[in-house]
Parts: sequence; C-alpha cells; structure tokens
Amino acid sequence: EADPSLQALESRQDEILKRLYELKSAVDGLSKMIQTPDADFDVTNIIQTDEFSPLTANGADLDLMLGKDYGALKDVVINANPSHPPLSLLVLHSLLCERYKILSAVHTHSSVKSVPENLLKCFGEQTKKQPRHEYQLGFTLIWKDVPKPQMKFSIQTMCPIEGEGNIARFLFSLFGQKYNAVTSTLIDSWVDTAMLQLQEGSSKERAAVLRSMNAALGRSSWLVGSELSLADVVAWCALQRTGTANSAPANVQKWMKSCENLAPFSSVLKLLK
Repeated sequence: EADPSLQALESRQDEILKRLYELKSAVDGLSKMIQTPDADFDVTNIIQTDEFSPLTANGADLDLMLGKDYGALKDVVINANPSHPPLSLLVLHSLLCERYKILSAVHTHSSVKSVPENLLKCFGEQTKKQPRHEYQLGFTLIWKDVPKPQMKFSIQTMCPIEGEGNIARFLFSLFGQKYNAVTSTLIDSWVDTAMLQLQEGSSKERAAVLRSMNAALGRSSWLVGSELSLADVVAWCALQRTGTANSAPANVQKWMKSCENLAPFSSVLKLLK
C-alpha cells in the first residue's frame, strides 16, 4: 500500500505541473500578440504619417467650440498676473490673429497698482476698430492679481479654465488641427514637461529636459513632427522665462531661431527686452 504522504506529494506535483503548463500557454499566447520587442519603440514613422497643415490654412468651427450666441461675438477673456505674463498665450493670440478677425483689448484690474507700458501694449497698437459684428472673435486680456491665468468665454455654464498650459491647449484647438493619438499624446507630454519641469523645475530637471529636447530636435525641425505645434510654443516661452535660452544645446538654439523667425514669437521677444 502506497504511503499517504507520498501520494499527497505526487498529487501536489501534478497540480504544480498543470499550473506551469497553463502559465506557459498564456505566455505563448501573449507573445503572438506583441508586435514590438519592447514598449520603447520608435514613433517617428507614426508621426510622419500624421496629416500636418499650416496653422493658418484652416480653422475650427467657432460656433461648435464656443457656442452659438445668435450672432453675438464670441469673447475669450483671460485674467493674468503682470508679474508673470503668460508668454505662450501672447504668442497664440498673434497666431490666431493670422487666422481670424479678432477684436483685441487689454485692461487693468483695480487689484493691480501698475502695469509696465510694454504689457499694456502687448497686442500692439490698436488701429481704428471696425463695427463689433464684423469680428469673428473677441480676445480680452485683463492684468489682474491672480495666482495663475484664468480664462472664460461667452458660454455661461462653462467653468473657468485655469493654468497657462490648459488655456494654451484650448486656444490652440481653435486652429482646428487634427492629430493622431500618438502625436496628440507627445504634444501634451511636451507641454506638461515645459510647464512643470522646464519652467518650474530645478536646475537638474531643466538640464534633463534640454537634453531631451536636443535629442528630439536632432531628428526633426520641430519638437513633434514636421510642423510647428503647441509643444514648440509652450517650450519656447518656458525657455525665455527661465533665462536659460543662451546656454541651450546646439539643436535647441537652432530651433529657437526658427521660432523667432516667425512674427508671433519675435513680437513677444520684444516684450522681454
């Protein structure tokens, strides 16, 4: 008669072998599903297949984006602190002016004692205005004592959008650009990196971001793909604000020159001098 303890051991061994076989089958099945050797794959080809178009070539449906107010002008109103001017929003304003007829205005809130003259004229000298109904979009900047930029527009039920990066994302969406999921994710990642690490991070974090930017710009003229995107706007402005532009690596320096050759960037650069 077999030893009961030996039978129990054999039974346990059979159970372990059965579980190992099931695990092997599961791993074999997963290996057939994986298309790349690891997660760190090159997305260059995916980005290159995206459809890029110049920012001024098309636009969004403003009624769809901002709501239809029965013929009323859509008004974007931004509160910002003059001690920390949101440079990316000023660049985007200039880019939007190339696409839409915009009624621009700058005001000072009573919470602010004084605003430098260059910030009061950050939208340039306002020429003789046309009737309000002839504009497509109203863009009003109010210099106000707020901890971070805030944006509202004419939809009454909308919650304010806060933070320069979030407002920049919304304003860029008004160009109507369409990106695939990979490109959109990369742009968002660069925006977050620029705002949180390049602009607000430590010197060690900034150095790491500059190395990453230099590597990316060694493969392409712009941070994501072959055309200017929101990533370039926010990253360029973050570099200007931190004062590290002059010490940036070679590819970053070349990219900065490409940005500054565009009028919206050069006009903002003048505000810093």
